[in-house]
Amino acid sequence: MTQDKKIYLTKEGLLELKKELDQLTKKKRPEVLERVSQARNMGDLSENAEYAAAREELSFIDGRLDELEELIRQANVIHQSPKKGKESEIILGSKVLLHVGGKKEEFLLVGEWEADPAAKKISHESPLGKALIGKKVKDKVEVAAPAGKVLYTVLEVK
Repeated sequence: MTQDKKIYLTKEGLLELKKELDQLTKKKRPEVLERVSQARNMGDLSENAEYAAAREELSFIDGRLDELEELIRQANVIHQSPKKGKESEIILGSKVLLHVGGKKEEFLLVGEWEADPAAKKISHESPLGKALIGKKVKDKVEVAAPAGKVLYTVLEVK
């Protein structure tokens, strides 16, 4: 993780990361440490698959803990725009109703660590996210997609 890149999270996203950190610290890591200890007592470590697996899992957890601590330390919480309606510009944290391909779709613009396209949370670094930043109601944006260019019309900024 680079030191100079800003990490944007919604308040909910930050809480999820803190919850994961707490879960790993208080529950998962102690369980795996116990597995390592029990496997160590089984004898020859060079041929002990359980010991190797437990050490590998512990290493993964420790890496994730380091990553979570760094993310939380560098996090910039996104605050929803106080302005709503036709004059509101799309910013990080905006919920946006778009018209695309004959139907309406709603997206939440979030930081890249929180992005989840299946849950309609798009990163401000994605092609659509970049195109939407600064736009207002009735603006149109064209985004290159694998199937060709897609035209979106901003219907509402929440």
